[in-house]
Amino acid sequence: MQQKVLIVIGDASETVDTLYPYHRLIEGGYKPVVAGPEVHRYNMVMHEVKPGWTITREWEGYTIQSDIAFKDINPDDYLGIFFSGGRAPEYIRYDKDLVRVTKHFFEKNKPIASVCHGVEIPAYADCVKGRKMATVPKCKFDLEVCGGTFVDEACVVDGNMVSGRTYHDHGYYMGEWMKLLDAARSKTDGIS
Repeated sequence: MQQKVLIVIGDASETVDTLYPYHRLIEGGYKPVVAGPEVHRYNMVMHEVKPGWTITREWEGYTIQSDIAFKDINPDDYLGIFFSGGRAPEYIRYDKDLVRVTKHFFEKNKPIASVCHGVEIPAYADCVKGRKMATVPKCKFDLEVCGGTFVDEACVVDGNMVSGRTYHDHGYYMGEWMKLLDAARSKTDGIS
Protein backbone atom coordinates (compact mmCIF):
# COMPACT_ATOMS: atom_id res chain seq x y z
CA MET A 1 0.00 0.00 0.00
CA GLN A 2 1.30 3.44 -0.95
CA GLN A 3 1.86 5.70 2.06
CA LYS A 4 0.17 9.11 1.88
CA VAL A 5 1.97 12.40 2.62
CA LEU A 6 0.26 15.78 2.99
CA ILE A 7 1.32 18.90 1.10
CA VAL A 8 -0.24 21.99 2.70
CA ILE A 9 -1.18 24.79 0.31
CA GLY A 10 -3.48 27.75 -0.25
CA ASP A 11 -3.81 30.52 -2.79
CA ALA A 12 -0.39 32.11 -3.39
CA SER A 13 1.61 29.01 -2.46
CA GLU A 14 4.95 29.14 -4.23
CA THR A 15 4.92 27.07 -7.44
CA VAL A 16 8.36 25.44 -7.15
CA ASP A 17 7.99 24.98 -3.36
CA THR A 18 4.86 22.96 -4.06
CA LEU A 19 5.57 21.06 -7.26
CA TYR A 20 9.12 19.94 -6.46
CA PRO A 21 8.12 18.01 -3.31
CA TYR A 22 4.94 16.79 -5.02
CA HIS A 23 6.96 15.09 -7.77
CA ARG A 24 9.72 13.91 -5.41
CA LEU A 25 7.07 12.12 -3.33
CA ILE A 26 5.74 10.35 -6.42
CA GLU A 27 9.29 9.43 -7.42
CA GLY A 28 9.85 8.02 -3.91
CA GLY A 29 6.77 5.79 -4.11
CA TYR A 30 4.50 7.94 -1.94
CA LYS A 31 1.06 9.34 -2.66
CA PRO A 32 1.14 13.13 -2.29
CA VAL A 33 -2.17 14.50 -1.00
CA VAL A 34 -2.65 18.21 -1.57
CA ALA A 35 -4.52 19.82 1.34
CA GLY A 36 -6.09 23.28 1.29
CA PRO A 37 -8.75 25.25 3.14
CA GLU A 38 -11.32 23.81 0.72
CA VAL A 39 -11.28 21.32 -2.14
CA HIS A 40 -10.80 23.31 -5.34
CA ARG A 41 -8.11 24.56 -7.73
CA TYR A 42 -5.59 26.94 -6.13
CA ASN A 43 -3.52 29.64 -7.80
CA MET A 44 0.19 29.36 -7.13
CA VAL A 45 2.79 32.09 -7.61
CA MET A 46 6.44 32.48 -8.42
CA HIS A 47 7.67 34.28 -5.31
CA GLU A 48 11.14 35.77 -4.84
CA VAL A 49 13.17 38.87 -4.17
CA LYS A 50 14.43 39.84 -7.61
CA PRO A 51 17.77 41.61 -8.10
CA GLY A 52 17.26 45.32 -7.54
CA TRP A 53 14.19 44.74 -5.36
CA THR A 54 14.16 44.88 -1.56
CA ILE A 55 10.79 43.14 -1.16
CA THR A 56 9.32 39.91 -2.44
CA ARG A 57 7.73 40.12 -5.86
CA GLU A 58 5.19 37.65 -7.19
CA TRP A 59 4.12 36.46 -10.60
CA GLU A 60 1.27 34.15 -11.46
CA GLY A 61 2.36 30.51 -11.49
CA TYR A 62 0.64 27.23 -12.20
CA THR A 63 -2.55 26.07 -10.52
CA ILE A 64 -3.03 22.91 -8.44
CA GLN A 65 -6.12 20.99 -7.41
CA SER A 66 -6.42 20.16 -3.73
CA ASP A 67 -7.45 16.64 -2.80
CA ILE A 68 -8.77 17.32 0.69
CA ALA A 69 -9.92 20.20 2.90
CA PHE A 70 -8.15 20.76 6.22
CA LYS A 71 -11.36 19.97 8.13
CA ASP A 72 -11.56 16.50 6.57
CA ILE A 73 -8.01 15.40 7.35
CA ASN A 74 -7.52 12.47 9.70
CA PRO A 75 -3.79 12.92 10.39
CA ASP A 76 -3.42 9.28 11.44
CA ASP A 77 -3.84 8.41 7.74
CA TYR A 78 -0.63 10.24 6.75
CA LEU A 79 3.04 9.38 7.12
CA GLY A 80 4.38 12.93 6.85
CA ILE A 81 3.59 16.56 6.09
CA PHE A 82 5.13 19.31 3.96
CA PHE A 83 4.49 23.03 4.56
CA SER A 84 4.91 24.84 1.24
CA GLY A 85 6.09 28.42 1.01
CA GLY A 86 4.80 31.52 -0.69
CA ARG A 87 2.32 33.88 0.94
CA ALA A 88 -0.36 31.24 1.60
CA PRO A 89 0.94 30.27 5.08
CA GLU A 90 0.44 33.84 6.29
CA TYR A 91 -3.31 33.40 5.71
CA ILE A 92 -4.04 29.71 6.21
CA ARG A 93 -2.12 29.38 9.50
CA TYR A 94 -5.20 30.56 11.41
CA ASP A 95 -7.34 27.63 10.25
CA LYS A 96 -8.21 25.63 13.40
CA ASP A 97 -8.18 22.32 11.54
CA LEU A 98 -4.77 23.03 10.04
CA VAL A 99 -3.50 23.83 13.54
CA ARG A 100 -4.97 20.51 14.78
CA VAL A 101 -3.29 18.58 11.97
CA THR A 102 0.04 20.38 12.43
CA LYS A 103 0.13 19.62 16.15
CA HIS A 104 -0.49 15.93 15.42
CA PHE A 105 2.64 15.59 13.27
CA PHE A 106 4.82 17.24 15.91
CA GLU A 107 3.29 15.28 18.80
CA LYS A 108 3.61 11.95 16.96
CA ASN A 109 7.17 12.71 15.78
CA LYS A 110 6.28 12.10 12.12
CA PRO A 111 8.45 13.43 9.25
CA ILE A 112 7.87 17.16 8.72
CA ALA A 113 9.35 19.48 6.11
CA SER A 114 9.00 23.23 5.72
CA VAL A 115 10.37 25.78 3.31
CA CYS A 116 10.26 29.56 3.11
CA HIS A 117 7.05 30.96 4.65
CA GLY A 118 5.89 27.45 5.53
CA VAL A 119 7.39 28.04 9.00
CA GLU A 120 4.50 30.39 9.78
CA ILE A 121 2.12 27.43 10.18
CA PRO A 122 4.01 25.42 12.85
CA ALA A 123 5.03 28.69 14.51
CA TYR A 124 1.40 29.76 14.88
CA ALA A 125 0.45 26.22 16.01
CA ASP A 126 2.94 26.58 18.89
CA CYS A 127 5.17 23.75 17.62
CA VAL A 128 8.56 25.46 17.17
CA LYS A 129 9.66 26.14 20.76
CA GLY A 130 13.24 24.98 21.16
CA ARG A 131 13.45 23.95 17.49
CA LYS A 132 16.09 25.01 14.97
CA MET A 133 14.73 25.82 11.53
CA ALA A 134 15.74 27.39 8.26
CA THR A 135 13.35 29.84 6.67
CA VAL A 136 13.47 32.89 4.50
CA PRO A 137 15.06 35.71 6.58
CA LYS A 138 11.87 37.80 6.56
CA CYS A 139 10.13 35.01 8.55
CA LYS A 140 12.91 34.91 11.16
CA PHE A 141 10.77 37.03 13.48
CA ASP A 142 7.77 34.65 13.22
CA LEU A 143 10.00 31.73 14.16
CA GLU A 144 11.88 33.44 16.98
CA VAL A 145 8.89 35.15 18.61
CA CYS A 146 7.32 31.68 18.88
CA GLY A 147 10.40 30.21 20.56
CA GLY A 148 12.32 28.74 17.63
CA THR A 149 15.89 29.37 16.51
CA PHE A 150 16.59 30.73 13.03
CA VAL A 151 19.43 29.04 11.14
CA ASP A 152 20.52 30.58 7.84
CA GLU A 153 21.46 27.35 6.05
CA ALA A 154 20.15 25.39 3.06
CA CYS A 155 19.22 22.36 5.16
CA VAL A 156 18.42 22.19 8.85
CA VAL A 157 17.49 18.87 10.42
CA ASP A 158 16.08 18.99 13.93
CA GLY A 159 14.80 15.57 14.92
CA ASN A 160 11.76 14.75 12.77
CA MET A 161 11.76 18.15 11.07
CA VAL A 162 13.71 19.24 7.99
CA SER A 163 13.66 22.79 6.67
CA GLY A 164 15.10 25.01 3.97
CA ARG A 165 15.08 28.74 3.28
CA THR A 166 13.71 29.00 -0.25
CA TYR A 167 13.17 26.90 -3.35
CA HIS A 168 16.88 27.38 -4.09
CA ASP A 169 17.49 24.95 -1.19
CA HIS A 170 15.26 22.09 -2.39
CA GLY A 171 18.25 20.06 -3.59
CA TYR A 172 19.79 20.24 -0.10
CA TYR A 173 16.95 19.56 2.32
CA MET A 174 14.49 17.47 0.29
CA GLY A 175 16.73 14.38 0.27
CA GLU A 176 17.01 14.53 4.07
CA TRP A 177 13.22 14.65 4.43
CA MET A 178 12.84 11.75 2.01
CA LYS A 179 15.23 9.72 4.21
CA LEU A 180 13.00 10.40 7.24
CA LEU A 181 9.93 9.33 5.26
CA ASP A 182 11.69 6.17 4.06
CA ALA A 183 12.66 5.28 7.64
CA ALA A 184 9.09 5.88 8.85
CA ARG A 185 7.70 3.81 5.98
CA SER A 186 10.06 0.94 6.85
CA LYS A 187 8.72 0.94 10.42
CA THR A 188 5.07 0.93 9.31
CA ASP A 189 5.69 -1.68 6.60
CA GLY A 190 7.11 -3.97 9.27
CA ILE A 191 3.88 -3.57 11.28
CA SER A 192 1.51 -4.43 8.42
